[in-house]
Amino acid sequence: MLEFQFDWVDAFTDRPFGGNGCAVVHGGAHLPEAVACAYVRETSLVECTFTGPSEVADIRVRYFLASREIPFAGHPTIATVAAMRDRGMIAGNRITLETGAGVVPVALEGDRIVMQQVAPEFGPAPDLALVAAAVSLPEDAIIGQPQLVSTGLPFCITVLKDHAALKAARLNAEAMGPLGAALGADGSDIMEPFLVTLDGFTGAGDTFSRLLMLPPSPPEDPFTGSATGAMAAYLWHHGLMEKESFVAEQGHLMGRPGQAHVSRIGPSEAIEGVRVGGTGFVLMRGSVTLPEDLSL
Repeated sequence: MLEFQFDWVDAFTDRPFGGNGCAVVHGGAHLPEAVACAYVRETSLVECTFTGPSEVADIRVRYFLASREIPFAGHPTIATVAAMRDRGMIAGNRITLETGAGVVPVALEGDRIVMQQVAPEFGPAPDLALVAAAVSLPEDAIIGQPQLVSTGLPFCITVLKDHAALKAARLNAEAMGPLGAALGADGSDIMEPFLVTLDGFTGAGDTFSRLLMLPPSPPEDPFTGSATGAMAAYLWHHGLMEKESFVAEQGHLMGRPGQAHVSRIGPSEAIEGVRVGGTGFVLMRGSVTLPEDLSL
């Protein structure tokens, strides 16, 4: 059994119980996937991170869901850097993270933590009927053509016509199978539709989104930084967002309001990267005792 220091951080918010929570386990990056996933299930959070030394960046960060390791995630990146800064582990205003999606540069700009996600990859555009069935909405509630987009982690970006449709959406687990097949899901990627409206929840927002999730994850993610980057790339690419930088909102319907400032690197027709920034609030600090494997 090994003891680790951890921080529980609410990301994309500057107050307790807002945004999206993530537990950051310092020095635990060497632990096996089964142990890390068991820890995520124990916390009932969507994701947790485990950090360790890196030969190619300032620090290595591994990202885990309740079911598996994933290459990258947005709100855990904000949470990890917020935790490290709170512990005095960052010198200066920049840090690089070794992730499964590559080296991610992060800038500290006042209270805001800004990660630079990689250039978007645009994937399959599934049949509209498949997406509508997966989120239990009529086809006319969807604007344009949904598409798989990744700036480190793939999501099926789906624009809805208004907040009423966003609120009415319900994930249909049975219909997710055919949609996942159309998107090329192989069990290692997140393929749930990321639902977005072109109107903020508050007057400060430009977009408002939801991510509904399948078990063993919680049914909804309060704020999804990786999907926000992919969503922004989609909106710019398809001419649905004129602003070069905008404010994305998520989580308000769950009582966990979150906000991110999003900007692009390069022109909309050739995006070189997406910057997603937000604040983090360290809610809890402590130690956790974990086994080196689940057979112990």
